[in-house]
Amino acid sequence: MDHLTVVDHPLVQHKLTLMRQQETSTSEFRQLLREISQLLAYEVTRDLAMTTKRITTPVQEMDAPVLAGKKLALISILRAGNGLLDGVLELIPSARVGFVGLYRDEETLQPVKYYFKVPEALDERVVIAVDPMLATGNSSVAAIDMLKEAGAKNIIFLCLLASPEGVARMKDAHPDVPVVTASMDESLNEHGYIVPGLGDAGDRMFGTK
Repeated sequence: MDHLTVVDHPLVQHKLTLMRQQETSTSEFRQLLREISQLLAYEVTRDLAMTTKRITTPVQEMDAPVLAGKKLALISILRAGNGLLDGVLELIPSARVGFVGLYRDEETLQPVKYYFKVPEALDERVVIAVDPMLATGNSSVAAIDMLKEAGAKNIIFLCLLASPEGVARMKDAHPDVPVVTASMDESLNEHGYIVPGLGDAGDRMFGTK
């Protein structure tokens, strides 16, 4: 799938295994998510545009590489997206940050919007939308819909786990949005959860049920 990148770095996969384990505590889960999000951020930012600026080192002047264009926009799909956001923001502290509030109706599995606040000039920024789970894809597609309506043109979707169903849903709705993930899991169960997955990322991150 040319629209999908699975980051198979050994450290990513090792940390993901620790996160999957049922006995991993809330604090450990949160720390691992922060660490793995930084590793994923290296991949998701691999093709950012560059330019040069004239600087002076202790030895001489040089034309040195720097990021080009407006600062990145990181968009957290609440609430679980904040776990990925924290780690990526540590790596890219100058990024602008926005939030899309969606929750999944447990009966229909459809997304319900309750909050939307994003940086200005999205059409001039690389926009990285973050959410740990790409399950049914309904919430992710709805979030991308809203970001495009707000002007975003260059969007990347970053998640921890993806299902084949979610990836297919995203490709059908937004074929121009690449998906970067740590794992493509087997399937969804009857409740819309990724299998084998790691449970509900938000509950495990915040210690709720």
